[in-house]
Amino acid sequence: MTLKERIESFSELGKTLRNSLAEKNNKNSALLSELINNQHLKNEWFTPDNVKMAIGSIAEELTSDNLTRWCYAYPQLIHQAKPINVGVVMAGNIPLVGFHDFISVLISGNNIIAKTSSKDSDLINYIAELLSRINNGFKKHMKITDKTLSGFDAVIATGSDNSSRYFEYYFGKHPHIIRKNRNSISILEGNETDAELNSLGLDIFSYFGLGCRNVSKIYLPAGYDINRMTRNWDDYTANIYHKKYANNYDFNKAVYLVNKEKFHDTGYLLMKEEKGLSSPVSVLHYEFYNSQTAVKQQTDLLKEKIQCIVGQREIPFGKAQSPHLWDYADGIDTIEFLLKKN
Repeated sequence: MTLKERIESFSELGKTLRNSLAEKNNKNSALLSELINNQHLKNEWFTPDNVKMAIGSIAEELTSDNLTRWCYAYPQLIHQAKPINVGVVMAGNIPLVGFHDFISVLISGNNIIAKTSSKDSDLINYIAELLSRINNGFKKHMKITDKTLSGFDAVIATGSDNSSRYFEYYFGKHPHIIRKNRNSISILEGNETDAELNSLGLDIFSYFGLGCRNVSKIYLPAGYDINRMTRNWDDYTANIYHKKYANNYDFNKAVYLVNKEKFHDTGYLLMKEEKGLSSPVSVLHYEFYNSQTAVKQQTDLLKEKIQCIVGQREIPFGKAQSPHLWDYADGIDTIEFLLKKN
């Protein structure tokens, strides 16, 4: 299968997903709608809105122009090479979080052996089946399992800091990418518009804040009025009606009260002044800074822990969870890794 054929197939996958979400394809629309509406039965965090958001973000990115721009940045992809077997351990924190590894392996002409998360197996299986219907040639290049990985030449594994130690032990002797915990931040300058602050809410609250690209901490200019932010987040207050999110909110609030810690309570989000980047579900950390130079120096020191930065000088507000194909997790170029192993 040529690179051109692979690009055309994934472009058609994007078109099919977009049409299905827009209910322009009766057969696929009905199947996808059922899938979207039933994911919460397997994973309570996967609400219909969150699943639809994840699929929509992927569908919008899978265009011929985007795929061509991405792939042709690597001239080596044009030439056929012997495929390698790439084991991919997928996380399950947000819907289809393993898709970028899935497409990276296949678009580069390799074989994928994907170990799905028990919390997110249906969606990637659906995508794989749909891709096979578009181009049957992909079928022999895909194996999706919930069993132990075997028969691989290289590994891409995503998990927590704890699971990364397990991955290092089992996969360390193979060529690998092993991803650990990362968090995303936002740096406000104080002159943001209400529309920008509203969009920042999407970066914080989408997927209940469970993604590594969700903003878990905000850096604020000294003296900034927190209420200026929160009054623009009314669109996201419904999170508190989700049982698991509400349980986290109640638990964290109780802990802060018992420990007599200071925090700001919006009724659906707890905001706490804190140095740490990683905040619990229902909690947003913030920290004041005195100058752009100071905050840049501080965040540069933490770059190995930061997935992405949202702000006027960085990723636009509201776009943290809409990465391009060439936006690689942890800043590690997956295609370059696969080309070197091929």
